[in-house]
Amino acid sequence: MPQGRPRILVPGRMSKRVLDRLPDRFEPVFVSAADPSLVTADMASSVVGIAAQGKIPADFMDALPNLEIVANFGVGYDGVDAAHAATRGIVVTNTPDVLTEEVADTAIGLLINTVRQLPAAEQWLRQGRWAKEGSFALSPLTLRGRTVGLYGLGRIGLSIARRLESFGVSIAYHTRTPREGLAYRHHPTLKGMAEAVDTIIVIVPGTESTRRTVNAEILQALGPQGVLINVGRGTTVDEAALADALQRGVIAGAGLDVFENEPYVPDALLTVPNVSLLPHVGSASQATRNAMADLVVDNLIAWFERDAALTPVDETPFTRKTA
Repeated sequence: MPQGRPRILVPGRMSKRVLDRLPDRFEPVFVSAADPSLVTADMASSVVGIAAQGKIPADFMDALPNLEIVANFGVGYDGVDAAHAATRGIVVTNTPDVLTEEVADTAIGLLINTVRQLPAAEQWLRQGRWAKEGSFALSPLTLRGRTVGLYGLGRIGLSIARRLESFGVSIAYHTRTPREGLAYRHHPTLKGMAEAVDTIIVIVPGTESTRRTVNAEILQALGPQGVLINVGRGTTVDEAALADALQRGVIAGAGLDVFENEPYVPDALLTVPNVSLLPHVGSASQATRNAMADLVVDNLIAWFERDAALTPVDETPFTRKTA
């Protein structure tokens, strides 16, 4: 096992706060990407941890035989092959809770922007059209009387639901199994929920089981007054089907903070007027990102100094094996 300060590999981009804190306890090592061809013999023999803000595939982990931990910057860790990490006894950590409230705030803001067309109204004012042409058009939609279905009801989904309660809307949700102790109506299928609500907020992880599950069939079930909000992962929504549904009036509007091929957004979504688009800013406040960065480093410290990570993901509930 390598001696001295633990060497932590940072592949590609990483929060400045993480980079500022790492040298206090660790020896950071840098490569431009999580590419096994970039791992030198020295790195292979000495690196014991990874601080990650992006994809960490199985072959990259396998290039590091002494790897013990992957500390992921973000609550979503679908870019990290956690299942493979588990087979090697490598713990994977993420940053839950610290971004929950911020993302929930963003979801509600995006919903209101979409329903009331507030970004377009602001542009009407900024372009001088209010003074020249009169009042902005009445928004065709309202939040009043809506029934909102949450696709996913984890920490963030529950926080969104609590906020929605104050708006007086009806709340339902779809998960594989119902959550105990909740008054919200559970739907065992996504299509069943789409048929019962007029608004869907997507907040599920980007896994193969959720890939493009919000498709043409679901949008058709949502209906002509329907609104789709996505603050989860872009892969969950079939973007071509969504653009078509918006263009043809299959649904009334959409608000998206995430996309399948970020930072690239399909032209078909950029050109339709009834969609509100954000550049993946769900947790993007300085305070929240600092808290996420601190949890990345604190997980590394806890692993190497106290032999147990603070927030291991479900696939890797390991403690550190020391000699």
